[in-house]
Amino acid sequence: QVQLVESGGGLVQAGGSLRLSCAASGSIFSIMGWYRRAPGKERELVATVTRGGTTNYVDSVKGRFTISRDNRKNTVYLQMNSLTPEDTAVYYCNANDIFRGYWGQGTQVTVSS
Repeated sequence: QVQLVESGGGLVQAGGSLRLSCAASGSIFSIMGWYRRAPGKERELVATVTRGGTTNYVDSVKGRFTISRDNRKNTVYLQMNSLTPEDTAVYYCNANDIFRGYWGQGTQVTVSS
């Protein structure tokens, strides 16, 4: 059974930093990543990383966010720096194996101005 357990969300002031973690279990995952859904908006891709370490970011977070993964731990991280109120959203971990994609339960990130 596949499980994704997220941690690290919270409340931070603008300009601050947070680090999200997502521990996955139950399969071998190729692409892992983070998505977010802001209030009143559609869910959007934030960043992805392959097993080989190739990364991809949405333009709005480039230079501020860094995605990484530890394949031994099946864990993906999202280091978020220089946060702005526009980053406020529920952040969802995503992991894909050869069969399908899986989602975490979501973790709230709130950035105050």
